[in-house]
Amino acid sequence: MKKLFSVLSAFILVTVSVSAQNTNGAILAEFSVSDSTKIYFSQGNLQYQASTNTWRFAEHQWDYVGNDNVNISEKYAGWIDLFGWGTSGYNGKNPYMTSTSYSDYGDGSNDIAGTNYDWGVYNKISTGGNQAGLWRTLTKDEWNYVISNRTDARYLRGTATVNGVNGLILLPDNWTLPTGVTFTYGEGGWSQNTYSASDWSKMEANGAVFLPAAGYRYRTYVNDVDSYSYLWSSSTLGNDYNQFLTFNSYHVGMYFCQNHLGLSVRLVQDVKK
Repeated sequence: MKKLFSVLSAFILVTVSVSAQNTNGAILAEFSVSDSTKIYFSQGNLQYQASTNTWRFAEHQWDYVGNDNVNISEKYAGWIDLFGWGTSGYNGKNPYMTSTSYSDYGDGSNDIAGTNYDWGVYNKISTGGNQAGLWRTLTKDEWNYVISNRTDARYLRGTATVNGVNGLILLPDNWTLPTGVTFTYGEGGWSQNTYSASDWSKMEANGAVFLPAAGYRYRTYVNDVDSYSYLWSSSTLGNDYNQFLTFNSYHVGMYFCQNHLGLSVRLVQDVKK
């Protein structure tokens, strides 16, 4: 799982200011995910509390549950944020599942894009508008477009440490570097970009997105916290293998793994034309 695709980097381009705002959980900065579709990212990774059947977005983009995901269970009163694929709660595919049988997850060997197995389609997100159907999970092609195929894609991402948390920064299509901070593109180690919470607030105000290195879960074991990130797409390879975005401090790319592993989920909204 740690064999990732290497991506080259170049210089950062500066264009039009974004002045992003957070409305109903959405960071209002546009990211192209195809030639014709743009999206807004949610304010943080998806989280779930089994004891109250509540979904929410993390309060800050750098927040993650980490090793406390080992407490995953049907009655757990804390929060979890590493989910098996397609575990929206629809059709008995519950977010606290730890089964290793691939048939227990998602929609068999079919993509879950646009279906109730997608966490954002099926659920009300309490800090994301609190209505079902407002959010969705990116497909593998859309994730790949963001990191590799949109205009200047390689210049609009960089590894970083934000408020002490390691992760990957994605910059919106139209980006201006705020006064008083710097940004280095590419995957050159976590420390190549280091931001305090106050510095990050300047980046976020201009639309920057941060994906924390939240690790992954196998049954009730959690690994790679603060070293790797694994984020589900809505796309499958068939049977028990599904596509996800993954990165560490020196690589970023698309890969695949078995659907029973618990990975992070970062939801998006389509920009209305």
